[in-house]
Amino acid sequence: MGSCGSSSCGSGGCGPKNVAPESTEGFAGTDAQPVLFTAAAADAVAKALQDEGEAGDFLRVSVVGGGCSGYQYGLDFDKEERMGDISMDFNGVKVVVDPVSAGYLRGTVVDYVTGLHGTGFQFKNPNAKRTCGCGSSFS
Repeated sequence: MGSCGSSSCGSGGCGPKNVAPESTEGFAGTDAQPVLFTAAAADAVAKALQDEGEAGDFLRVSVVGGGCSGYQYGLDFDKEERMGDISMDFNGVKVVVDPVSAGYLRGTVVDYVTGLHGTGFQFKNPNAKRTCGCGSSFS
């Protein structure tokens, strides 16, 4: 993800196929599934992988230092899993989170929204004490 000026972001997999229920309220996350992608988010990732990815790519979700509030979310294509990675499948889309990021993301619901303020991924992170106006930075 880019800087705070932008709130939008530019398959297959292991484990059970997770499908977000209609209501994501109360999602607490577990060690095996720290994040939950809604059907809209999984569809947006599948489309991005098809349009921009290469064979064998999956989505890596991470938390990195920076942004307006101290940390920012990262969404990147990757081809290789790393030691300790948590691999999940959402509607046929492989999503991987490293163990350090998983601690910051536990219980986070990732959605893909379209509205007056733009189109992009929205992170609903119960661990965030403060968020930036763009929605891609937190502390």
